[in-house]
Amino acid sequence: MKKNLDDEEEEIAAEEPVSPTGQYLNSNALCVYILGVLESDVPIDDSQTLPLLHHVFLPINTRFSSIMTRDKNGERKWMKVEVKLEDHIKVPNFPNEKTSLLYDEHVDEYMSKIAMEYLPQNRPLWEIHIIKYPTRNAAGTLVFKLHHALGDGYSLMGALLSCLQRIDNPNLPFTLPSTNNNKLPNKSSSILNNNNNNNNRWPTLLSSAFHSMSDFGWSILKSSFVEDDHTPIRSCGEDNKLRQVTISTVTFSFDHIKEVKSLLGVSINDVLAGLIFLGIRLYMQDIDLKSRNAESTALVLFNTRNIRGYKSVKEMVENNNSASSWGNRFAFLHVPIPELSDSKYANPLQFIWDAQKEITRKKSSWATSLTGMFLNMVNKLRGSEAAARYVHSTLRNSSTTVSSVIGPMEQMALANHPIKGLYFMVVGPPESLTITIMSYVGKLRIAFGLEKGFMDKEKFKLCMEKSLEMIISAARNIST
Repeated sequence: MKKNLDDEEEEIAAEEPVSPTGQYLNSNALCVYILGVLESDVPIDDSQTLPLLHHVFLPINTRFSSIMTRDKNGERKWMKVEVKLEDHIKVPNFPNEKTSLLYDEHVDEYMSKIAMEYLPQNRPLWEIHIIKYPTRNAAGTLVFKLHHALGDGYSLMGALLSCLQRIDNPNLPFTLPSTNNNKLPNKSSSILNNNNNNNNRWPTLLSSAFHSMSDFGWSILKSSFVEDDHTPIRSCGEDNKLRQVTISTVTFSFDHIKEVKSLLGVSINDVLAGLIFLGIRLYMQDIDLKSRNAESTALVLFNTRNIRGYKSVKEMVENNNSASSWGNRFAFLHVPIPELSDSKYANPLQFIWDAQKEITRKKSSWATSLTGMFLNMVNKLRGSEAAARYVHSTLRNSSTTVSSVIGPMEQMALANHPIKGLYFMVVGPPESLTITIMSYVGKLRIAFGLEKGFMDKEKFKLCMEKSLEMIISAARNIST
């Protein structure tokens, strides 16, 4: 009897409740994955794959060796299981080619293929794809496919950094570029608890309350009833399965972004938002002139943890109830994509200032917190599937999602493989365009997930490059 009780206690301890967000991201309405792409500077030797996964990757977090199941009360739990690592390792075989240029096409097709595939629910929700063929960017490519229910970009980047070492000195920690913190401001401390004159406090509080309720109401409308226009970046296609995408990237110098930041006195994120919005409108104009003024909205995601930099995975797991814990702790802002008027084409910096004004105002309101409370209420009253349908509708009614993750400034190595390039992509949202941003070793990698057969990835890439050129030129002209 004692043995049975011990076994039962051990089984209960091995189960962890699935967070509400984790349930939304793995539901009948929504299934979202993250592709983490590491480009190796040398040909890949996969002889150490099994030991590396067993001794380094699996111990990072029990979710990597758990499946999502339901207990006797119908509550979803993470249940630890025995992992058959061989089932999680995929090594594709491509037709033999003589040039690396042709392998780029094979890799692109393979990435599109795995983005469309659902991971089996009867084993832990991750896979690793080892592509040994050279491309223009790398001698080999590693693709980690992880279900978004396992954690957000912050959690998974923390996990990735736990597996990698600095090439220059493995004993030193990674350093991160300095950017403005993306946390939600503490409105109560900044407004209610300040020591300013009471007469100055109340107008500020009333103005903030008005804008918060206005933003919250607009968010509900956008998530439920009001759709963006049908444009060259929004097909309004059927959403009953994972949307077929093609993935492309463009690399910018971080120094160029910092130069514009310094010249304009704005943040890195302001520059990136303006650059991306201008690039989107240039693409829309190139495809259909009328669409440059169409109603289009971006969902800008940001980390809500009240911290700077990354915590170790051990700290995130041990502080599971704190703001720095592992999991999905992000929020999104409905940000209108500015129209491309003739005056803004002549002065592209207006896209940066518009983005700065809109994002700053919405991050300082209470709308995001109110939206989170509303979603929790839907979850409690109607269940997680109803809440997941609301999230799905929020994504579908917008035109694009933009998310970013900060990477290290030093070059990394994985099992003695120097990592030349690093980026990620979110697949599964019901949108025709998804944009992600990753910094690494003085470079910014912007990746695009574009609906296959609907968007032109080469043209979109050229428009992003043109956007940066226009912004740099305009910023330098101001400085002179």
